[in-house]
Amino acid sequence: MRFLRLGPRGAERPTVLDPIDDGRERYLSLDDVTRDIDGPFLASGGIDLVREAVAAGTLPELAPPPGGWRIGAPVARPGKVVCIGLNYRDHAEETGAAIPERPVVFMKDPGTVVGPYDEVLIPRGSRKTDWEVELAVVIGRRARYLASREEALACVAGYAVSNDVSEREFQLEFSGQWDLGKSCETFNPLGPWLVTPDEAGDPQELRLRLSVDGVGRQDGHTKNMIFDVAEIVRYLSQYLVLEPGDVINTGTPAGVALGLPGHPYLRPGRCVELEIDRLGRQRQTFQQA
Repeated sequence: MRFLRLGPRGAERPTVLDPIDDGRERYLSLDDVTRDIDGPFLASGGIDLVREAVAAGTLPELAPPPGGWRIGAPVARPGKVVCIGLNYRDHAEETGAAIPERPVVFMKDPGTVVGPYDEVLIPRGSRKTDWEVELAVVIGRRARYLASREEALACVAGYAVSNDVSEREFQLEFSGQWDLGKSCETFNPLGPWLVTPDEAGDPQELRLRLSVDGVGRQDGHTKNMIFDVAEIVRYLSQYLVLEPGDVINTGTPAGVALGLPGHPYLRPGRCVELEIDRLGRQRQTFQQA
């Protein structure tokens, strides 16, 4: 299943996509099922309730407004955004970093999460704003001290496309505090969909791509992660409690501006497009804050 949130910022409506036999899709309202697609919805078995309602044909169809829908982030108000750094060997090599023996973990302000087509703001004083296409994992049940990979995957509600936007000077040069370069306003476009594991398939069989102004920059594959999704969730649960609605950004492949010749960092007006197999596409225009 593919969940999304439609409407103006702060007033998004929970929705599910329902495929029709002729290849079209319907937007079905979840207003009668849940207030939002968030931690409480996921924790209470909301996905199964929606699956039953779709099968029963009880969900009303939404008619798109003139000009179409704005698509918000598919998960409202994540409690935390946990990130894994240097999780692709080629990305670690392009940045001159050692291949990590354990996952590199940092946090990102949950307030950075915006819709997949929303404008992204280049911070004031920024000279090195960078892109990172990543597979995002959304937690569906409380995870603490997980003992196995199977338990870890059972805690996953679904997957989404994430752009872990970064300011490299803030991150690496000013203080060595990664969070400072990761938590700037609008720095985590997410979506368009939350795709459940049955539809997303094996999370280690997904191709990731990103372009800037039509020029391909990243083209990677989740099979090349150093630490795969199951191990990331299991590992994190040994050190912090993962709650329903939390988001994990799992790392980016090579091709970021930091590792490219000439370091072509983002400037106002640049357009970034990214996609992951079966999880959808994003497009953002970058503007000065």
